[in-house]
Amino acid sequence: MSPFFIPEMPEKVKRKKRAVKGREGRAEKKKRALSILKILMEEYPEATCHLNYRNALELLIGCILSAQCTDKRVNEVTKGLFAKYPTASHFARADRAVLEEEIHSCGFFRAKAKSILACSKALAGEYGGEVPASMEKLTKLAGVGRKTANVVLGNYFGIPGIIVDTHIMRLSKRLRLTANTDPTKIEFDLRELIPEKDWTFFSNSLGDHGRTVCFARKPRCGECVINHLCPSAGMV
Repeated sequence: MSPFFIPEMPEKVKRKKRAVKGREGRAEKKKRALSILKILMEEYPEATCHLNYRNALELLIGCILSAQCTDKRVNEVTKGLFAKYPTASHFARADRAVLEEEIHSCGFFRAKAKSILACSKALAGEYGGEVPASMEKLTKLAGVGRKTANVVLGNYFGIPGIIVDTHIMRLSKRLRLTANTDPTKIEFDLRELIPEKDWTFFSNSLGDHGRTVCFARKPRCGECVINHLCPSAGMV
């Protein structure tokens, strides 16, 4: 092969490299974000949270357990856990050592058990066992940050929120929808680009895209339905 030979880039990848030319203004970025949203709606129309839950409490506990753990593993653990502890009061009265053993496979079990107990005691004592539908009140609970609060608010209460998990952080940066690395700053960057009514869907669908196509190490750019809108396509 000639030392001057340059392999031709696949057609899909070539289109991707033309997604953003030069410096992109705010209006152009928003237009591109809306195009991405439209395609995600077509590709993942049923996108939703992958945790199994029947009420707000179960979703909240599932989110606490999901930190650094797969949804699949959490669902395996919570099947028996929710049967044993059906209310916040039941969780609040749980023996910490026993709870740690029950959630051991989710990782960081000591910290998670501590958060679940403290969170449940607050829910039982301050909110009558009910999960509050408020970002301010949720984030005051042990083990609950903005990501978890937005999961609960968006998927259970129907209050839109941008959910910045590891998939959203990775894809929003690859798509150049944000230049930030701080989750809260990413959340507010995306809020400016996506219509409020679509915040939760956008998060869930982009998360699905990250799980099935845009992997951390070897993204499947050639199979990506938004490759022509991605400045990083074929370059990761």
